[in-house]
Amino acid sequence: MKKILVINSGSSSIKFKLIKMPGELVVASGLVEAIGLENAALHYKSKKMNFSETMPIESHEVGLKKIAAMLLDEEKGAIKSIEDIDAIGHRVVHGGKDFAETIVIDDKVKSTIKRLFSLAPLHNPHNYTGIQVAEEVFPNTVQIAAFDTAFHQTLPEKAHRYAIPKELLNENKIRVYGFHGTSHKYVSEKAKDFISKKKSKLITVHLGNGCSITAVKNGKSIDHSMGFAPVNGLIMGTRSGDIDQSIIFYMVNTLGYDLDEVNNILHKKSGMLGLTGYSDLRVIEEKAEAGDSECQMALEMNAYRIKKYIGAYAAALNGVDAIVFTAGIGENSSVLRKLICDDMSYLGIELEDYKNNVRSSENRIISKETSKVLVLVIPTQEELEIAKDCYGLIS
Repeated sequence: MKKILVINSGSSSIKFKLIKMPGELVVASGLVEAIGLENAALHYKSKKMNFSETMPIESHEVGLKKIAAMLLDEEKGAIKSIEDIDAIGHRVVHGGKDFAETIVIDDKVKSTIKRLFSLAPLHNPHNYTGIQVAEEVFPNTVQIAAFDTAFHQTLPEKAHRYAIPKELLNENKIRVYGFHGTSHKYVSEKAKDFISKKKSKLITVHLGNGCSITAVKNGKSIDHSMGFAPVNGLIMGTRSGDIDQSIIFYMVNTLGYDLDEVNNILHKKSGMLGLTGYSDLRVIEEKAEAGDSECQMALEMNAYRIKKYIGAYAAALNGVDAIVFTAGIGENSSVLRKLICDDMSYLGIELEDYKNNVRSSENRIISKETSKVLVLVIPTQEELEIAKDCYGLIS
């Protein structure tokens, strides 16, 4: 048995799981959330206890060191020594064209991750910090990187190319890379349990602070909403999603913004935050229910964008067997799932309201028995998927 610590450093949170492989036994898990905000918190769970505390967590570095201290704590911890951990798997958002699979981290890998900061500014820097801190705290442990872009290396050329001069692809590698690949891969594999066919056509919808949607044919990604960097496609917590590129030139040439300001606006001040003043969908749903018209419109816009992608991917797949909702919002927001699935009868999508309204951590069907397309909720387990890849490398 090998103990693998998986670290998933997101834009404002750090998820972690200590997993015994190959038995897939979770020894400890937890979350550091709302990093940099007043209500930052550490949640920790092991066989010994559940622990939650609100505390100042100024940065990802501070958060990661608190996680390490908790795992080693004599009373609350899950390991006696840092040598108990056989490998640490890091989720890394952007691997460009350089990485098509999970890989052991060396100086060259770190250099490439750092070089790709500009393509995933909300993520790769935090992923890199996670690696650096883990190397300090666990200096003798194998460090492994699993890339969100890897699953989408199967995108056909007609889907991953942009209609721009070909030298920008050939020399500068500007193309669609795709993201949330570990999540889309995991849930697409689990969706097969609900489909009797050997071949399948799936649309997987990952909705969290970052959002993306993938067309998956026979287990392979064939189209995806995010592109060169994880900012386009669906409306997200703080990211704009699809936008007419002419707006960028207008903001710079006419309104006087510089490029860094525009980049910051599209990544950190847009999306649901830009529409409502809030990035937390739970708050937006509460205010929408209380009659806030801006929050109501933001939810409708969010659902409408997803509907359009579902229609496009149903065409790309020439049909669809199942739509899979996953990630924090996809798994928990019955409101948004209903807004998305309503008025989709042309595609044969019929949601069963009472099933949709049930809160559960189980993989489940929420569509009517008469629905021609299955609608599934499958909680993503990106950490487990990463642990599987890590175990394959060290065993």
